[in-house]
Amino acid sequence: MALSTFFTEPFYSLADFDRLFDEAFNARTGGGSSAVATHNQDNAASRPMRPRMDLHEDQEKNLVTASFELPGLTKENVQIDVKDNVLTVSGESTLSTERDEKGYSVRERRYGKFSRSLPLPQGIKPEEIKASMNNGVLTVTFPRTTPELAPKRIAIQ
Repeated sequence: MALSTFFTEPFYSLADFDRLFDEAFNARTGGGSSAVATHNQDNAASRPMRPRMDLHEDQEKNLVTASFELPGLTKENVQIDVKDNVLTVSGESTLSTERDEKGYSVRERRYGKFSRSLPLPQGIKPEEIKASMNNGVLTVTFPRTTPELAPKRIAIQ
C-alpha cells in the first residue's frame, strides 16, 4: 500500500488496521496466519470478514446475549459450534450482484469466511444455548452461570 494512499483515505476500518499489522508482523517473523494466507491467495478485493459482535450480560436474568452483525447472510450460511467451553460462530459470504447502468455492466462480489469465538462459563451445556437470526443479526443467548456453580450465600449462626 502506498503511503500517499494512506493519507488520502482517512476512514479506515479496524479490519484494515488488523490486516496491516498482520501483514507487517508476518513479513518480519516469516510466520503466516490463515487470514493473511487466505488474503494473499485470493483476489485483493476479497478480505476476511470480521463481523461485529455485541456482548451483553443481564445479571438479574442470569443471561449473556451475543449479537453478531452478518449483513446479507442467512442461517444456512452460518454455523455455531461448541467445543471445550468455547462457542464459535463461523460462516461464509458469497454475495454477487449484477446490473446494467447506462451501457455499463456492473458486477459486485463479496466473498469471505469468518470465525468468531468466545469462552463460555464452566458447566454450560450445549442445549442451554439458544440462537436466532433476523434481518442479518444473529443473536445467541446462554446462561451466565449454572445453578450448581452460582454463588451461594451462607448464613452465619
